Amino acid sequence: MNLPRPGIDPELLVPLTELPPMPPLGPEVIELLRHFPQPSIETQLDGRAISRREVAVPAGDGVPIPLSIFSPTDRAAGAPCVYWIHGGGMMWGDRFSNIDIPLEWLDRFGAVVISVDYRLAPEATGTTLVDDCYHGLLWVAENAADLGIDPARIVVAGASAGGGLAAGVTLMARDLGTPAIAAQLLSCPMLDHRNSSSSSLQYSGLDGVWTREMNEFGWRSVLGDNTGDNVSRYVSPALADDLSNLPTTYIDAGTAEVFRDEDVTYATRIWAAGGQAELHVWAGGFHGFSALFPHVRVSDAARRTQADWLARVLEPGPDLKD
Repeated sequence: MNLPRPGIDPELLVPLTELPPMPPLGPEVIELLRHFPQPSIETQLDGRAISRREVAVPAGDGVPIPLSIFSPTDRAAGAPCVYWIHGGGMMWGDRFSNIDIPLEWLDRFGAVVISVDYRLAPEATGTTLVDDCYHGLLWVAENAADLGIDPARIVVAGASAGGGLAAGVTLMARDLGTPAIAAQLLSCPMLDHRNSSSSSLQYSGLDGVWTREMNEFGWRSVLGDNTGDNVSRYVSPALADDLSNLPTTYIDAGTAEVFRDEDVTYATRIWAAGGQAELHVWAGGFHGFSALFPHVRVSDAARRTQADWLARVLEPGPDLKD
């Protein structure tokens, strides 16, 4: 029996119905998604005053992890930095996935954008993905001066699976005492492997951008049979007992998506621990709506709100500059 659930914004329904249906996830579908055409990075950079540099840094086990560094050509020393972690269910995507989002922040704030190519499930499992992201961030902080970055203004940001990994990296940095993170921006983050919330149950057994069944497959790809008490809080951040002493946090989600309730709960628990979190739940938004269809009104509002929050984090007000 289908549970009652919030409907999708009427303006979003139009382009959503034009998307090809997603077949059940499996190895062949994952391979297809990994090779699904997306705008080239050259197209994304065309007409922008941006320099690009490619590096590879060692993960904890020594495997080289690619990072792409995008800097404004006219940047001054001590620029803010956005460390971007891409989505894709932890199974597909690369460091150029949805790169248009942080590049908009580069344009607006003069931020250096650094995007990480972490290893993917099911080939990589357990804490490997979040460890890759953490070691990339550690390299960025250690090389901040050479990169022209202000180490006090590093923001960790990600969407979907990338949002969950950003939350895990931020917990790891807090627990290990380094590096310093000024803020975390978690867009529709994938935070809880238990998949047991009301919103998860609402968006089960139907076609969609990301359903309960897809979520179960994604988590199983990362965790295998290890779904009990041994799951790391860095992999499934909702398991963290302590959400205190986290940097200021932005979380958003749609009302019509699987992750809605786990995202609201995460923000609520940050507040309960005395932390600062800004939460936006967009009426009629399905998973990834603002990335897929940025020109629909609710998507435009969501992206502007993210940028306005970043402005408050990265650009102190007139009375705070002295």
